[in-house]
Amino acid sequence: MASQEIEALAGALARLPGLGPRSARRAVLWLVKRRETALVQLAEALETMRRSLVECGTCGNVDTVTPCAICSDPRRDARQLCVVEDVADLWALDRAHLFTGRYHVLGGRLSALDGIRPEDLSIGQLLDRVSAGGIEEVVLAMNATLEGQTTAYYLAERLEGMPVRLTQLAHGLPVGGELDYLDEGTLAQALRARRSVL
Repeated sequence: MASQEIEALAGALARLPGLGPRSARRAVLWLVKRRETALVQLAEALETMRRSLVECGTCGNVDTVTPCAICSDPRRDARQLCVVEDVADLWALDRAHLFTGRYHVLGGRLSALDGIRPEDLSIGQLLDRVSAGGIEEVVLAMNATLEGQTTAYYLAERLEGMPVRLTQLAHGLPVGGELDYLDEGTLAQALRARRSVL
């Protein structure tokens, strides 16, 4: 029987994606055995991250500075803007090193069942960014779910009168799939085969 503190740590780790109760207990045991090195480093890294994390005021990415490293990178093509549902989707696309433009994180997707409306997402900020000019292409990189495609359709309607080329990821993505779980080859094909929405 472990102490209340050890059980609390195992419980906290078990809530992380991909870790169940057994994996969390194994991780806690590993940390306990290396408490002078790994446990101290983990605790310091978590505290540093807790204190310094901010949401980028431009795109909605999570970083330690605002604007984030992507928005402030002069090598990025400011004429291309890739719209994603979540930060995990941004990281998945950027990890593949295939898109050299900038991003916009909506903070979710439209869902009548969950009560998520357009005003609950950063759609207004997206429209402001496009209206400000300088953007030639908007890539709608929504997940291939019903809610993701509904969100893409809604955005296409809102962006229709603006002087931008509107594209969408190719539908070679598995239906019901989420960008964060796809391999780089699938992401590369989806980006290369993107097509106009309207």
